[in-house]
Amino acid sequence: MKPFDYFRADATGDATQAAQAGAAFIAGGTNLIDLMKLEVLTPDRLVDISRLDLAGIEATAAGGLRIGALVTNADLAADARVRRGYPVLARALLAGASAQLRNKATTGGNLLQRTRCYYFYDTSQPCNKRDPGSGCAAIGGFNRNHAILGASAHCIATHPSDMAVALRALDAEVETEAADGARRRFPLAGLHRLPGDTPERETDLAEGELVTAVILPPAKAGCQRYRKVRDRASYAFALVSLASVITLDEDRRIAHAALAFGGLAHKPWRDPGAEKVLAGEVPSDALFDHAADTLLRDAKGWGSNDFKIPLARRVLKAALHEATGTEMPA
Repeated sequence: MKPFDYFRADATGDATQAAQAGAAFIAGGTNLIDLMKLEVLTPDRLVDISRLDLAGIEATAAGGLRIGALVTNADLAADARVRRGYPVLARALLAGASAQLRNKATTGGNLLQRTRCYYFYDTSQPCNKRDPGSGCAAIGGFNRNHAILGASAHCIATHPSDMAVALRALDAEVETEAADGARRRFPLAGLHRLPGDTPERETDLAEGELVTAVILPPAKAGCQRYRKVRDRASYAFALVSLASVITLDEDRRIAHAALAFGGLAHKPWRDPGAEKVLAGEVPSDALFDHAADTLLRDAKGWGSNDFKIPLARRVLKAALHEATGTEMPA
């Protein structure tokens, strides 16, 4: 392992100022340590933020929740307010990793974890995300877990987080603090980037900018579900996942539909066009097919992952039938 400096921060300002070029924040370490062992990441300095006062869950004046960046996945999933008002988030957290990892993994770290692309982890293979300009071995290689939406000729990796998918469906926001002390709050949709021609840039965070909290809006009435299709029942990343929040009006028309997908793209994927198709309509199998057509209009398989296109359709339709209480056709 490459030698590195270690700095333990006692305040957020100390942490952001210490996180200069070549540095990395460490909290639970469930992703970073593995990457350092493989020399995929070789930071010059680790800035330990595990002792910062960011491990609380508080009610907001607006009626939502403020979740500190150091709240563990286990504590967040077990919180009564989350289970009651945001069950899609609790279910997504419990669908991710193992119990041991959930006890260590943090909210901020979960959002910022790196892709599980095999070629990103294998330093003998070309990877534009790890080594810009070297190529993408997944294109033309084994790409079963890779993206069918939002990919580029430079990278077809997917984002691995279950939690981020649920937060995207819930219209969560992110709070950060920069090295100069400036703080900002913005929609989670603005955190992660699509690969384009700079796949090495996964977020729009500035150097040294620290995620301090995630903000949830007031809980919405309706049916919240998290569906995850994977190769085995536990400790596997999603082939396709869907966090859905569906509300019906008095006439049983769809009043609100939030649909966020995992396993399909470089970031949690939400398509306003597919949601617009559903808005105000009477649930039906034909309507759900229309929504799936809209979602997958630009989908592209890369060989080993071609199956994800029909799989995403089936996952979406099954979730919508369940949420609206309509029967799937035989």
